[in-house]
Amino acid sequence: MRQRRIELQSAAQPYRAGMEPWEVAVRESVRDAIARYVWAADGGHAAEVAECFTTSGVLDVGDLGGRWTGRDEIARQLAAVAERVAAAGDGPGPVRHHVSSVLVTPESVDTARARSYFAVHTAVGLDHWGRYYDQLRVQGGRWRFAERVVRLDGHSPGSLMVDGGAS
Repeated sequence: MRQRRIELQSAAQPYRAGMEPWEVAVRESVRDAIARYVWAADGGHAAEVAECFTTSGVLDVGDLGGRWTGRDEIARQLAAVAERVAAAGDGPGPVRHHVSSVLVTPESVDTARARSYFAVHTAVGLDHWGRYYDQLRVQGGRWRFAERVVRLDGHSPGSLMVDGGAS
């Protein structure tokens, strides 16, 4: 599979005392968008997750399933993952995404980039973990993902969420 180059932001951007009010608003709005995605995903609400994206937004899950473009495809693909997991047994039990080290880089009053780490817990315990690389923008009056790139760093041998995780 062709690997896309992920444009990384520098964590060593020069620190400056104080922020403009719009920068604070952007940072908090992006954190809110990330939280809305996680709560919808943990609840198994594929359509709600898809609403976290712009109309032509992209969810790139790489080797886990490719690139999904547009809300309809994102919702359809996430529902298919949920069906696969459910068909494999009793389901994953509670699913909990934990997102940390969120670094938000405002670009303007209505565009930003973010990157963060995630860990997902299911009935097996720590199921899988990795990184998010996000491009967000305002559409329809709210912050949404224009692109979310998910890169898996690892998964447990008995992962309920990663295809091929069972040993």
